[in-house]
Amino acid sequence: MRVLIIEDEELAAATLQDMLQNLKPNLKVQAVLGTVEAAVNWLTNHSADLIFMDIHLGDGESFQIFQQVKINCPVIYTTAYDQYSLKAFKNQGIDYLLKPFDEEEVAAALTKLGDLTTTVQAFASLLSAETHAPMPAIQTRFLVKAGKLLRTVQAADVAYFMAEDKYLFLVTTAGQNYIIEETIGSMEPKLDDRNFFRINRKFIIHINAIQEMHKLPRNRVRITLSPLPDGVAVIVSEDRSAAFKQWLNR
Repeated sequence: MRVLIIEDEELAAATLQDMLQNLKPNLKVQAVLGTVEAAVNWLTNHSADLIFMDIHLGDGESFQIFQQVKINCPVIYTTAYDQYSLKAFKNQGIDYLLKPFDEEEVAAALTKLGDLTTTVQAFASLLSAETHAPMPAIQTRFLVKAGKLLRTVQAADVAYFMAEDKYLFLVTTAGQNYIIEETIGSMEPKLDDRNFFRINRKFIIHINAIQEMHKLPRNRVRITLSPLPDGVAVIVSEDRSAAFKQWLNR
């Protein structure tokens, strides 16, 4: 770990270095700086993994550093004043040590840093996994039964899927009906949403199956499908209506 100490009291800086060396022998103190100007100049050309920063420096408050250079690493503040804690945590602060602090307090701050780092890394890994997760495959054909025969139906030949009792029917553009071993809920994510849309609990329809659309009260839409379902009104439910209209405009 590369550490920068920004502290204008030589004794305080030396004591902090000794504590860090005892706690983390592999830790490297890259520089000890005592002024805002020196810190800005150093940070313009260098970077650190962690900064220990006093608030009152030889030429002003250390918060002025943030106004002149971007700091991306965490900061542990070391100060004799307790009134700056809120401002400190708004400026990369992860801990706030009041002078005189001891080695145990420094150790607790470093442990806190380690816990935060582990949490951030775990979140980043999870986010990366979700971002790169493979998209579910779009089903382009469907295995159906016709008596004792098996056949496949291409997605382009499907007019709609209709749930009836415990069954899901695939209805082709030619008017053929087949029972498929799916539910309407399990079928929906397998379909190309550019062409198929679930309008209610009963129907997933293909865009090309729509013949006419009529406005109904409560923002609903009645659809005439081809082929026509027997004795069933095809109505876009109120809660799906807005999404349905957006789908039509894609």
